[in-house]
Amino acid sequence: MQTAPPDTTPERGGAEMRPLTSILLIAFNQQATIAEAIAGALAQTWTPLEIIVSDDASSDDTFGAMQAAVAGYRGPHRIVLNRNPANLGIGAHLSQLVAMSRGELLFVAAGDDISLPQRCERVTRAWLASGKRLDLIASALVDTDTSGIDHATITPSDLGAYRSAADLVARPPHVIGAAQAWTRRVFDRFGPLPSGVVAEDLVMVFRAVVSGGALTLAEPLVRYRRGGLSRRRRALSAAQVIERWRANSRHSRVELPLLLADARLAGQLAAVEAPLTAQLARETLVHDLFAAEAWSTRARLLLRARDVPLSQRLRLAVYALCPAVLAPLFVVKRLAHRDEEARR
Repeated sequence: MQTAPPDTTPERGGAEMRPLTSILLIAFNQQATIAEAIAGALAQTWTPLEIIVSDDASSDDTFGAMQAAVAGYRGPHRIVLNRNPANLGIGAHLSQLVAMSRGELLFVAAGDDISLPQRCERVTRAWLASGKRLDLIASALVDTDTSGIDHATITPSDLGAYRSAADLVARPPHVIGAAQAWTRRVFDRFGPLPSGVVAEDLVMVFRAVVSGGALTLAEPLVRYRRGGLSRRRRALSAAQVIERWRANSRHSRVELPLLLADARLAGQLAAVEAPLTAQLARETLVHDLFAAEAWSTRARLLLRARDVPLSQRLRLAVYALCPAVLAPLFVVKRLAHRDEEARR
């Protein structure tokens, strides 16, 4: 579905060329919040702007809520609705929308967060002020609870302080993809994000830093909703810890080789190959260890994984070989969690 105006060529305002920008708004099972997310996109003050709203094969009526949210829109922005027949996941979904879009600057938006009206304007002007040199601009966010009440400002890492791939590996930044915008050129340089990538924000920061650079704006430009799909859930049993490790391993075994390939393309592989390869060895061990059913197989894997530090192997060994010894620890954690929830 598309609403007018279909012409999304750059506009000229006085002597200023106004580049076309695109919002890539992705959603999955966010029927209750997608209307507010779309309203935030429609309220943007920057033009020309195209807004691509896409449902990643939700099992609820997210797509119906999308259709209702844009019905009758007659504003200045071009709207495109998309619904995937099968779930792609975050990385592949964003790659699909990049291919559908035409903007020079691409804004990521999530179906449970709200872009403030000035978001695209502030970021685009900061990009133009850099002479279009920067390849990624992030901003601070407003911490918004599930009732819609705003709290403190969330400030990601100062990305302007990172100059190389080595900086990123030595001091991993705190990033939030829902408040990022990146250039089409940096995406085209390194290529699509493959299926299995969920830390697209870290990957795109990596790509930007080794290219034209990145920046973090101190002004909050996104209301970031608590309890969304990306929230970190507390592990309250050994089984939950193992489940989290296995999920992280599944994604890391896609993302780490991708970062190595990106570093090679950028000519910075030598600086990061050793630490990234060490991380990959650990994640590979996690996968193999918990995929094995026999105790003896798990023990052999732990003994042979000499490229994984002994301290990490010992911790994994407890969970893989004798998780019952951790039961008292998790009883205490569950009691503490229960008390914390009661005080809220």
